[in-house]
Amino acid sequence: MENIYNHKVPVQLRFNDTDALGHINNSVYFSFYDLGKTEYFKAVRGKHIDTKDIDIVVVHAEVDFLSPVFLSDEIEVQTAVSSIGNKSFTLMQRIVDTKSDSIRCICKTIMVGFDQSAQISKPISEDWRKAISLFEGREF
Repeated sequence: MENIYNHKVPVQLRFNDTDALGHINNSVYFSFYDLGKTEYFKAVRGKHIDTKDIDIVVVHAEVDFLSPVFLSDEIEVQTAVSSIGNKSFTLMQRIVDTKSDSIRCICKTIMVGFDQSAQISKPISEDWRKAISLFEGREF
């Protein structure tokens, strides 16, 4: 099933995001994806999540760079959850050029339920599961 990206965040590119080749440096993409995650989670939960209440963490991220982004491009981060398991969910994100609608980069991130006090993984809470299902418009 192809992901439907209900969440989009425009990204302002800055001169210091570029590298010696004149395109956006690959390390900067992770800050774009972090912005997308933060805004997605705010939209899903309907509020900013306080750091003391964080109960999910990144355990794996993989990125495919498809074509370069340049300073003059207009891009956005699109985010969707593709699946939810017992202790983890998969977050799919992509960088899209809004003028050409071309996908420039794709990121797959595995998020795991996390108990801060015990410092161990835990099941994804029903609050997360319900909020994501409601936001995405489908049951997981």
